Amino acid sequence: MIIKVYNWTHFDQFNRCLLCLGSAAGISECLCNGCLADLPWLGPACRQCALPLPQAGQLCGQCQQRPPAFAQVITPFCYRFPLDSLIPAFKYNHQLTYGRLLARLLHQAVVHHYQEHSLALPDMLIPMPLHRARQAQRGYNQALELARPIARLLKLPLDRKTLVRQRSTAPQQGLDAQARRQNLQNAFACRQPERLAGKHIALIDDVVTTGTTINEASRTLLAAGAASVSIWCVARTP
Repeated sequence: MIIKVYNWTHFDQFNRCLLCLGSAAGISECLCNGCLADLPWLGPACRQCALPLPQAGQLCGQCQQRPPAFAQVITPFCYRFPLDSLIPAFKYNHQLTYGRLLARLLHQAVVHHYQEHSLALPDMLIPMPLHRARQAQRGYNQALELARPIARLLKLPLDRKTLVRQRSTAPQQGLDAQARRQNLQNAFACRQPERLAGKHIALIDDVVTTGTTINEASRTLLAAGAASVSIWCVARTP
């Protein structure tokens, strides 16, 4: 007999937990307290790239040896179950309900981080762009679907046109660090860079893996005149 512990297909968004279908009445994330507590929350991590570490507040070896262009990565989760099922369902299978859930959880993590550290919010949010061919194939940009509700909740401008992916690149999976950097060389460009002059930018994406993509996008934004770039993402791979 197969027991379904997690059900990704049917739920009552007003009364049922998105994961276990138990009661979630009154829980704005549509998760019951048990499933919310069981999510793979990120613990101690590198203070710049959010790579999990034994102790908080340290820099990982990679950030020490090759300091990234972005200032920080803010993310609530490790990319483990059930996030490794939930995010692909949102990203590739048009399950936008999961995107709304992930956006709400990311928003809460961002608010907590900025309040805890007494930091000012950025001036502008930018979703990680897809190349037009890939977006046409997929039908939407998952980063934009995350960014829209967060921008609305934080009352921040959302810029979806300045940063563009001007070159279609091969998938990063399976490439070593050098090949990843070469694959993304000149992949991004900024239109109307004057819109970025002196601005503190939050670049929004779903998952950070090696950090190569977000680093290249951050370098492009800084070269165009942005003052700093922070990364907001749902999950970080270990």
